Amino acid sequence: MTTTLARTPLYNASVELNGRMVPFAGWEMAVQFTGINREHEAVRQAVGMFDISHMGKFILRGEHLIDALQSLVPSDFSRLQPGEAQYSVLLNAQGGILDDIIFYYQGIDPVTNLPQGVMIVNAATRSRDKAWISAHIEDQGIILEDLSKDKVLLALQGPQAEATLQPFVEDNLSSIKFFGHLNTTILGQPAFIARTGYTGEDGFEMMVDPNIGIQLWQNLATSGVIPCGLGARDTLRLEAAMALYGQDIDLNTTPLEAGLGWIIHWDTKGKFIGRSALEQQKNTGVTHKLVGLEMQGRYIARHGYPVLFNGEKVGEITSGTLSPTLGKAISMAYVPTRLSKIGQSLDVEIRGKTYPATVVKRPFYRSPHRPKK
Repeated sequence: MTTTLARTPLYNASVELNGRMVPFAGWEMAVQFTGINREHEAVRQAVGMFDISHMGKFILRGEHLIDALQSLVPSDFSRLQPGEAQYSVLLNAQGGILDDIIFYYQGIDPVTNLPQGVMIVNAATRSRDKAWISAHIEDQGIILEDLSKDKVLLALQGPQAEATLQPFVEDNLSSIKFFGHLNTTILGQPAFIARTGYTGEDGFEMMVDPNIGIQLWQNLATSGVIPCGLGARDTLRLEAAMALYGQDIDLNTTPLEAGLGWIIHWDTKGKFIGRSALEQQKNTGVTHKLVGLEMQGRYIARHGYPVLFNGEKVGEITSGTLSPTLGKAISMAYVPTRLSKIGQSLDVEIRGKTYPATVVKRPFYRSPHRPKK
């Protein structure tokens, strides 16, 4: 049985720029254009653009929007002011991660006169997320509008992102703080712009109608912006130690195990799904943790490779690559807590042979260009 892959509105524009298309989360996406290392360097040193239209895009609105969402996440959304955003996770009753999300609170929508927000979710989990969220908020008068296939989502990332994007935008982009967002116009048409991204660099993510997205993509390409694919997106996010759902975090991992304890607002939150499980884990301590590993030499520890201690398997690599910025083989893995301290020596099995690795601090690379909140 052949599965038909979905295509974003920027598919043809990506092919025209020699994008090498591959299946990803049910979509046909560009893995690279001119080469992963060149695209990676463009984002770290200048600017690059990504088609991320495959991501799930929900508009949520309702009189008691924030209260309704509070039970679904461990983060305190009541802290958010209009124009602010929060990275968080959806949890099940066991504290397992259903998905990681970003919620952008927009305040009172002038048309509906109701509180409104944008939620971006992962492509592979969009349908499950939509069903899960809807099941928990529908009796509270909250409307979920799924714009996933109706809008283009385009990311412009790198230290030159603001200067590159500004000519196309009505509002002053310097007024948007890190993790801030606003409704504005791009090329004279309505647009949602957020100062967020998945690369560890400064940059913006824009949600617009398809015709404007195509026009913006082409204009940016004409102005010399390097198009970037999934390959560079992965190396960039791994250098920044950003988790990839389905590899570094999933239903079998909790925020405490994944090093995401900072998104749990214990003191200001009331009840939320998974709280009891997380409180128990917090009190007893986690048995294993997600750590950063640096290989000695250039042997690359890839997803699924065994992690060993004294010859015995103690964990498994979740993500790994050769860092273009650092020139070192880096990876992440879950290991027993007793073996998670910085400087701990471990081994990784690569094609039947073992190679030494060391637990190092995350992120592997911290950009000097990334603004603070």
